[in-house]
Amino acid sequence: MSGRISDEDIALVRERSAIADVVGEHIQLRNAGGGNLKGLCPFHDEKSPSFNVTPARGYYYCFGCAEGGDVITFVRKIENLSFSEAVERLAQRAGIQLRYEQGGYVPGREQGERLRLIEAHRAAAEFYAAQLSTPDAAPGRRFLSERGFERVDAERFGVGYAPAEWEALSRHLMARGFTSQELIKGGLAREGRRGPIDRFRGRLVWPIRDITGDVIGFGARKLLDSDDGPKYLNTPDSPIYHKSSVLYGVDLAKREIAKRSQAVIVEGYTDVMACHLAGVPTAVATCGTSFGEEHIKVLRRLLLDQAEFRGEVIFTFDGDSAGQKAALRAFQDEQKFVTQTYVAVQPDGLDPCDLRVKHGDAAVRDLVASREPLYAFAIRSILSRYDLNTNEGRLGALDAVAPVVAGIKDPGLRKTYVVDLDRWLGFMDEGFVIQRIQQVIGQPLQRGQGQQGRGRAAVQRREEPVDPAVRLEAEALKLAVQRPALLGPEFDALGPGAFTLPEHVALYGLVMAAGGTASGGPGGREWVDRLLNQTGISSASSDASAAEPGADLRSLVTRFAVEALRADVTGEERYGTAVLAKLQEVAVGRAITQVKSRLQRLNPVEEQQEYNRLFGELVALEQQRRVLRERATGA
Repeated sequence: MSGRISDEDIALVRERSAIADVVGEHIQLRNAGGGNLKGLCPFHDEKSPSFNVTPARGYYYCFGCAEGGDVITFVRKIENLSFSEAVERLAQRAGIQLRYEQGGYVPGREQGERLRLIEAHRAAAEFYAAQLSTPDAAPGRRFLSERGFERVDAERFGVGYAPAEWEALSRHLMARGFTSQELIKGGLAREGRRGPIDRFRGRLVWPIRDITGDVIGFGARKLLDSDDGPKYLNTPDSPIYHKSSVLYGVDLAKREIAKRSQAVIVEGYTDVMACHLAGVPTAVATCGTSFGEEHIKVLRRLLLDQAEFRGEVIFTFDGDSAGQKAALRAFQDEQKFVTQTYVAVQPDGLDPCDLRVKHGDAAVRDLVASREPLYAFAIRSILSRYDLNTNEGRLGALDAVAPVVAGIKDPGLRKTYVVDLDRWLGFMDEGFVIQRIQQVIGQPLQRGQGQQGRGRAAVQRREEPVDPAVRLEAEALKLAVQRPALLGPEFDALGPGAFTLPEHVALYGLVMAAGGTASGGPGGREWVDRLLNQTGISSASSDASAAEPGADLRSLVTRFAVEALRADVTGEERYGTAVLAKLQEVAVGRAITQVKSRLQRLNPVEEQQEYNRLFGELVALEQQRRVLRERATGA
């Protein structure tokens, strides 16, 4: 019977396990003021962070689901452990040797099941890694070399080799004190007629680690023609490994994902390696299963995925039909993210690993940089099946894409794509496009879609827009109202075409009528009063009717004067530059889309002069976008 961990050791584990560090291995935490940290709760789904940690007191509490406790409670709940297992897990992390009050300390005997399985997997990873240098592993080394990976790269990712023997790993682990039941339960071995037999044999092996860095499973690639198994074989679900919630490479990528607010989803282990080695350290991959809801939850916690325009989730897929289908499947999960979602597809069908081998590290970085919004990709993929040079083809394409557009939940973003769709199809009649979509799906589009609703209620509906471009416009305008000196003449030179919502266009005109941000100085009460006076309503008319001309605009100015910015700019003077660059990048992106659409309709042989002119314009715009992207990120 297991002994009881001494109270002194439990207290020591608590003392040496900083709750902010332990929680920070699972979710991204940000300063919430008053000595508190805040992040997205790992115990329930939420769009705004309500999970708070108080390092000084060593406790956490979620104001959304009321979960709370100390560091041991957190580990118990996040990893589904017993109290003793959670203490043992933390003791191992802190390098503490526990004592048990009944029978004293016996190494291995009193440890929980999870810890034993993790130790077995760690020992297995070491065994496999050592085997990679043996003569029998030559096919594995050749496989890695042909894909551009050197010995040091294999060591960095822990790649190993499983000998082509029935019991090599099992004998090794049982000699170190692990039981056959533990090997079978952990998925390292299968039950044979005379004992356990190795699950992986004659294969290249990648250790799969959880978010804290513990090895919890393996992925193995076939090397030998005599192996009649699948190309890739993964550890089955076990007490420590659940493929639906595991992302390969997340232990290496988590800090960069949090730092850059970016996650790149690739399809395989070698793709993750290639991306990290090429300078895309935010790459992760699923493990023998499709990308799903549990994977989304993991990424959202790392991204601190909330109503901000900064975050990006980028899916990379092969350019073939299978890759496009995978991208369209990802579209189904798009709206479970709050942050922006993109697709990066290599037209020649090369995955990141092959792309790196053929064209180098820069090509992998360029692939990620060339990302396209997932909505746009889904719509364009459908349109590409039709001949848009005929009326029948355009109408068929509209009917086919109608359910996708209708499925966009945010009214502002849906309206934007209706406009884009009308332009791509060449109808030049948004009303007809909306009417046709309604006919196809058999019901009106969601309310807030039509031409009505231009009053105060329309402004209120957009208080929390989901469309990243609209949020970006709002942020720029909030800066113009609150901190005009951070924007200056460059904002004034944008022109009304940089904004899409009518109220945003109107507010930009109001700022210009007041002399522009270049004349706004540091902002403050005087500048806001000047803006309000431009609405034509006296400052004394606080009870002005909502129907009075300028009332809606006055309401928007007041709201933007009070509403918090999405970043603390008191000590960050370059924030205005970043927001402007992002806003200009969006505008240039729209121009690129228009040029590409026009190019698509031209015959490069019969209309060579116009085609070459537009192609030159496209190249210049792409270069401009790259420059703006670098300015926005401070690169």
